[in-house]
Amino acid sequence: MIATQRSVSGSSQSPRSPSSQPYLSVSVTDPVKLGNGVQAYISYRVITKTNLPEYQGPEKIVIRRYSDFVWLRDRLFEKYKGIFIPPLPEKSAVEKFRFSAEFIEMRRQALDIFVNRIASHHELQQSEDLRTFLQADEEDVQSKVSDVVLGKEKPVEESNPEYEKLKHYIFELENHLAEAQKHAYRLVKRHRELGQSLSDFGKAVKLLGACEGNSLGKAFSELGTKSETLSVKLQKEAHQLLMNFEEPLKDYVRAVQSIKATIAERANAFRRQCELAETTKLKEINLNKLTLMRSDKVGEAEIEYQELKAESEEATRMFEMIVRLMNEEIVRFQEQKTLDMGIAFHEFAKGQARLANGIANAWRSLIPKLEACSSSS
Repeated sequence: MIATQRSVSGSSQSPRSPSSQPYLSVSVTDPVKLGNGVQAYISYRVITKTNLPEYQGPEKIVIRRYSDFVWLRDRLFEKYKGIFIPPLPEKSAVEKFRFSAEFIEMRRQALDIFVNRIASHHELQQSEDLRTFLQADEEDVQSKVSDVVLGKEKPVEESNPEYEKLKHYIFELENHLAEAQKHAYRLVKRHRELGQSLSDFGKAVKLLGACEGNSLGKAFSELGTKSETLSVKLQKEAHQLLMNFEEPLKDYVRAVQSIKATIAERANAFRRQCELAETTKLKEINLNKLTLMRSDKVGEAEIEYQELKAESEEATRMFEMIVRLMNEEIVRFQEQKTLDMGIAFHEFAKGQARLANGIANAWRSLIPKLEACSSSS
C-alpha cells in the first residue's frame, strides 16, 4: 500500500528518488470566503506531495470548493461498488453560522480527513478521478462537476439472514450514534452556557466586593476572579469537547450514512442480477421453442440470448464483487470504529475529570477565606 502522510517536511530524500518509499501526502488548507450573498462560498487550497510516477510532479497546489469534493465522492461511489466511500461533512448549515470561523475550520478539518481517507485506501488511492481532483485546473474540474448526474433507484431486499443482520446493525448504529452526538452537542452547549454564567457572576461579585472593602470586599474580589478563571476553563473545555468528542461522533454518523448508500447499491445490483436472470430464462425458453419449430428466427434469437446471458453473468459477477468488498469493508470499519470511539470516549472522560478537578480546587482554595469572613461577622 502507498504510504500517506499529512506532511513530508524534514524528509532527506528527493520526492523523485528511486530509493524513497512511495507516498501520497494531501493537505486541505487556507479556507477563503469568495463571493457575496447567496453566491458566497468557501474555497480551499489542496496541496499534494508525492513521488508516484502517475502524478505530474512532486508537488501540486490547486484550489477547490465544496462542490468539487462532492464530485469526487460521487465519482468514487459510482465506480467503486461495494467499497465504503468516506463521508463528507454536511452540505449546508444554519445561514448565520455558515461562514463562522468555527464552522469553516470544522469543515476544513472534515474535508482534510475525507481526502486523506481516500488517499490511504488501497483501492481508492488508485482512482483516476482522485488524480484529476488533486491535479486538474479549476476550470476542468468545474466542467466535470457540471456533467455528473447520478440516478437513484429504490433498494431491493435480499432474503439473506447475515445481510439482514448487517443492515439491522447499521441502522441501529446510526440511531445510537446520532443520539449520542445530539447529547454531546448539549454537553458542549451546557459548558458554554455555564462558562458565560460564571463570567457574568464573576463580574457582578467583583463589583459587589468593590462596594464592601476590607476583608469581605477582598474575599468577594477573589471569588469573582476565580469565577472568571473557571469561565475560561469551561469555554476551553467546551471547545475540546466539540473537536474531540462531538465531531468524531458526527463523523461516524456520516460514515454510517455512506455505508447505507453502499447497501442501497448492493440492493440495486441484486435487483439487476435477478431481473436479468429472469429475462435470460425467458429468452432461453423462447429460443428452445423456436428451435423445435425450426423457425427462421432461431439465429436472431440465439444472438439475443447469448448477449443477454453475457450481460446476466456480468451482473452476477458485479453483485458478488460488491458482496465480497462489503464484507471486507465492514470488518475494516468496525476495527477503525472501535479504535476511534475508544479514543474519543477516553478523551471525553479525561477532559471531564480535568475540568471537575480544576473547579473543585478553585472553589476549595476560597473556602478558608470565606469561612474567615463569615466567622468574623
